[in-house]
Amino acid sequence: MTNQHIVIVGTGFAGLGMAIRLKQAGFHDFTILEQGDEVGGTWRDNHYPGAACDIESQLYSFSFEPNPAWTSEYPPQQEILRYLIHCADKYGIRPHIRFRCAATAARYEDHSGTWEVTTSDGTSITCRSLIAACGGLSRPAIPSLAGLSSFAGKVFHSARWDHAFSLSGKRVAVIGTGASAIQIVPAIAPQVGTLHLYQRTPPWIIPKRNRRFSEAQRSRYQEHPLLQKLARLLCYLRHELAGFGFVVEPKLLALLSRLVRHYIARSIPDPALRAKLTPSYTLGCKRILLSNDYYPALCRPNVELVTSAIAEVTPTGIRCADGTERALDAIILATGFAAADVVAPFPIQGRAGIQLHDAWKDGAEAYLGTTIAGFPNLFLIVGPNTGLGHSSMVYMIESQIAYIQSALATMHKDKLSTVEVKSDIQARYNQEIHERLGRTVWSSGCSSWYHTQSGKNTTLWPGFTFEFRRRTSQFRKDDYQLTSR
Repeated sequence: MTNQHIVIVGTGFAGLGMAIRLKQAGFHDFTILEQGDEVGGTWRDNHYPGAACDIESQLYSFSFEPNPAWTSEYPPQQEILRYLIHCADKYGIRPHIRFRCAATAARYEDHSGTWEVTTSDGTSITCRSLIAACGGLSRPAIPSLAGLSSFAGKVFHSARWDHAFSLSGKRVAVIGTGASAIQIVPAIAPQVGTLHLYQRTPPWIIPKRNRRFSEAQRSRYQEHPLLQKLARLLCYLRHELAGFGFVVEPKLLALLSRLVRHYIARSIPDPALRAKLTPSYTLGCKRILLSNDYYPALCRPNVELVTSAIAEVTPTGIRCADGTERALDAIILATGFAAADVVAPFPIQGRAGIQLHDAWKDGAEAYLGTTIAGFPNLFLIVGPNTGLGHSSMVYMIESQIAYIQSALATMHKDKLSTVEVKSDIQARYNQEIHERLGRTVWSSGCSSWYHTQSGKNTTLWPGFTFEFRRRTSQFRKDDYQLTSR
């Protein structure tokens, strides 16, 4: 058994950002557990054809580590992964990482005020503070489809893409029409024999202004970092302005929805197909997607949009509720992630034996998306209600990192053994959050991955990102139960 002051789980933007800021603040006694064999989190795992970011590169990077080498407005997966690898190397994080070592469970020891974290390699680590930086997009959501296990062809999730399997000339089904599907379909449609896209609800899609950065522009950013900071600021302000329609006055999105309907009409000549692809719910209620090539891909002669519900998967294909069965060689599950139900993908036991899944049986809750009553010295990054519908998650991640840094610095300065958010503080905070969520576009009646099965929105932040930054700028001891060493 080893004893480390801090354990971080995950090496995506959240885990790496936390580790870098800890080192810069003088905290060097920490270990990072990573289940994969490289850093990168979501951007390591999601390497499907066409994978790219839908937030501009200027904003989808650490504020303290601008990247003048981005080649385009919306960088592809490989560039983002290279950026994260660069950050790990530049800031000396690799010596702290235990690769191919997943956290399998964590238990708080009341008598010692420490956490014991067990790992997939059979060892355990005792730490004073545990930081779960696993992210909300770490566990693929596998749909419960009758007969799926009986299918004789190839089946894989978009986040577990099998590049060894050739799709060339194959009969392929893509299940789902979310953010990954609208990137996958245009990328694979030209090479497959036939592509059947199974849609339950059409997404709202707007054009993607993905301009490439010239060599001269990249050189200017390299030579004059303030220019890139200005570009980042302008990008940030533009996204915050768009937030008015999401969190203040959803009616403002009505104008955009009319423009998007014109975009659909221009892109889809066939009126029957256009009707299937036109959403009936309020724009913004589900995640708004960006693409220039999704609609053209659906107009290809080898692509079919299927809107009849899936009745069952057979050994040779998929049979729908209308009785039609389509023969298939491969099924790709573009069904997203289990983001709304839990944050940490391993069992966590807090004070007095309370299990996190029991504490969250009515939906995940935390204070500022970061700390949980009953779980001393446990900190979450990208915890409940920190997700966004209008801006960059990296901004939210950096806000939480600063808050956790402030908490750890307070513990060190005041010689505190534990900090635990007060249950009444957490309850009041969550009551406020959900009252505000009820007035946003995300409560306008659609069903989305933002909500649990019971309908509780445990995913999204109901305001502007600068408000979250302000509220997490300083650790407030009055909100916590404190134990001295």
